[in-house]
Amino acid sequence: MFDGLVNAFTSINWEVIFQLLSVALIVIAGPAVIFVLAFRNGNL
Repeated sequence: MFDGLVNAFTSINWEVIFQLLSVALIVIAGPAVIFVLAFRNGNL
């Protein structure tokens, strides 16, 4: 039972997941910064 779980976790390509996560964070951070700037009238 645990062998299947371990194989499932080791077969996951963690590098791709972390790359997708970092890209997602960057994509979300861009509009978030613009939104905060607009919300605070351009005052950081």
